[in-house]
Amino acid sequence: MDFHPVQQTFLLVGTDVGHVGLWEVISGAKLFSSKFSVQKTTTKSTTFLEALLKDPHVSVNRILWSPDGSLFGVAYSKHIVQLYSYHGGSNIRKQLEIDAHVGGVNDLAFSRPNGELLVITCGDDKLIQVWDVTTGAKQYTFQGHEAPVYSVCAHVKERIHFLFSMSTNGEIKAWLYDNLGSRVTNEAPGHCCARMAYSADGKRLFSCGTTKDGESYFVEWDVSEGCVKRTYQGLQNCSSDVVQFDTSNNRFLAAGDDHLIKIWDMDHVGLLTIIDADGGLPASPYVRFNTKGTFLAVFADHNRIKILANDDGLQLLQTSEYNSDNAHGVLSEILRKLANNPIPTATGAGVTDEGVLLDGDSSNSVDENPELAAEPDDILEVKNFSEVNKPSQCQSLRLPSEVKTNKILRLIYTNAGNAILALASNGSHLLWKWSKDETNLSGKVTTKVLPQLWQPRSGLLMTNDFTGINFEEVLSCLSLSKNDSYVVSASGGRISLFNMLSFKTMKSFMPPPPAATCIAFYPQDNNIIAVGMDDSTILIYYIRVDKVISILKGHSKRITGLAFSNVLDVLVSSGVDAQVVVWDTTVWKKKKSRLLRPSERLPLVVPSNTHVQFHHDQIHFLAVHETHIAIYETTKLECLKQWAIGPFCARISHATFSCDSQLIYASFLDGTVLIFSASDLLLQCEINPTAYLPSDISSSIHPLVVAAHPQKPNQFALGLTDGGVVIFEPLESEGKWGVMASVDDGSMNRMPMVFPLGCFKGDA
Repeated sequence: MDFHPVQQTFLLVGTDVGHVGLWEVISGAKLFSSKFSVQKTTTKSTTFLEALLKDPHVSVNRILWSPDGSLFGVAYSKHIVQLYSYHGGSNIRKQLEIDAHVGGVNDLAFSRPNGELLVITCGDDKLIQVWDVTTGAKQYTFQGHEAPVYSVCAHVKERIHFLFSMSTNGEIKAWLYDNLGSRVTNEAPGHCCARMAYSADGKRLFSCGTTKDGESYFVEWDVSEGCVKRTYQGLQNCSSDVVQFDTSNNRFLAAGDDHLIKIWDMDHVGLLTIIDADGGLPASPYVRFNTKGTFLAVFADHNRIKILANDDGLQLLQTSEYNSDNAHGVLSEILRKLANNPIPTATGAGVTDEGVLLDGDSSNSVDENPELAAEPDDILEVKNFSEVNKPSQCQSLRLPSEVKTNKILRLIYTNAGNAILALASNGSHLLWKWSKDETNLSGKVTTKVLPQLWQPRSGLLMTNDFTGINFEEVLSCLSLSKNDSYVVSASGGRISLFNMLSFKTMKSFMPPPPAATCIAFYPQDNNIIAVGMDDSTILIYYIRVDKVISILKGHSKRITGLAFSNVLDVLVSSGVDAQVVVWDTTVWKKKKSRLLRPSERLPLVVPSNTHVQFHHDQIHFLAVHETHIAIYETTKLECLKQWAIGPFCARISHATFSCDSQLIYASFLDGTVLIFSASDLLLQCEINPTAYLPSDISSSIHPLVVAAHPQKPNQFALGLTDGGVVIFEPLESEGKWGVMASVDDGSMNRMPMVFPLGCFKGDA
């Protein structure tokens, strides 16, 4: 079982008959249930089909959410791994099925070694396989174990991605994502079959397992020396199954052993306390904390799961919309905190007449907000980013132009990735194209080759209607059709539809007032556009017949952002009123709305242009305000992650996802560009204006808009206040943003020398 990383009360469960279920632990409601079934048997191996015919029984060996909770994987006892995409609530869809191993699939993990999410599997065939979660294509095969591989543990440290594997004979290996074999080999204590896991902050490594003779070992590893640092006491010596464990709040360890839940403080080898959960636990029950440590789930007899809650969890129960009569937990009941036989010598254990506090001594806790406890770690993590201060530290190219312009207000790549289109404040469009030749084999936008500022032989320019418009008051808008053939654009006057090949104006429509301030093509029909207006309305307009299909009203100030989701069939809008609204595109009706709010460090949001953009998964979206950026889940309009500027920092001018939605590029009014990891909004790289602006240029020059390449995740472009456009890419030697500069001595052995775990005993 596994708790959702964001929805803290949602619990995934896999059973020994192959069923998968999603439960809401407070209400006890089952949100989703699925029986084991095989898709497209014609694509499965003969070995698997024969095994299934011989014995149709299939159990779930492992079930696990991806780090952002957008999908989960299920490893089965016969060959198969299935991936499901999660779209909120009970909306779960089977995404992929992989015939991964010969025999059982014993474990799985997720990792992003190259910015793309991968799923790692291990099995009875002694192999570790790495797969693309979108296509199911095999990326790597790691072999070298002499026994079935029981578990895998993926991790990243100092931006180096690696994984551990452990076989049933206790052999531990460590791998980098290449084809050069294992970097480290070691042995688990007693050659036990075990799982490994890091603490939540990624700084401490633990393993817990059991030998064939039933002797169990629970240890912490010294990550610098590769040896056992601490052995925890209290496990019985005759376990019938492999003892399972979990960690909580970077402080506590829990293991299911001898029909009990045993708890340790990470810094002490002696048992802190034991919990019998009112009995009814199997000999080696599986245990799992949710991310915040407020709930602990444990397997119980008779197909039940019991949920234990600490003080914060109990408070959540009391404030829940479900009353105490309905709070029955997963499959049975929600248990209050229970503890038996607390260890008298365990000082600071936090044992009260109600039970044990799994998150520490309540008498020493003065922080009423449990999330604030993580802030120091977040700050430490944020400091670990790279800085680009000089032109030599990245690849950049300022695009050539003979057309005099003032400000670049809108900027977009063509969907083919071979051109960039800019809209200047004077209403003129600039189109740069890259040729496909021996210097640029892909024909895509690159910093290595100068493009051509393209103009048709007719000499026509794509210029917006400016009748009676003041240049300085214009809020320009621009949108490109999916086939790159048409541009819809406006600069305060009538909306123009241009042919991208001939630059010809196909038609113009919707004369002001009110003026168009934002435009987006409807993804299901290029003839339909959504037009945000200066009077706070949104018009759904059918271009072919010059007809307004619907008028959407819900904002109080002008519209500045529009984004469609073709998965959820919704339109998300944002405006100067700092409000985001979700509209149902099947009936063009308002579904939900909420006000954007920054952190408590800043006052209530002031009026500002806001922007929205959907994540690659079409479920989450990015909201950009001059004071903060945030990631929202669309169906509930729930803010999942947020980053806010400091009280005296430069304001945000624009921000956008990279094409794979793994990065966020944000530009600021002081010329700085920050690159964040989209999964956690941690800063990866800071590009200062000294890296791309000449030293003698006016300090008032800064970016107004940022655009990301549609196929290259690490390329983006800035539109500047002086009319310039600059493209950025990381150095070829680094390959991606956020890689700390290092000196390469040319040795092929340089990588193992900086391996985060130092040298294990063995073939390092």
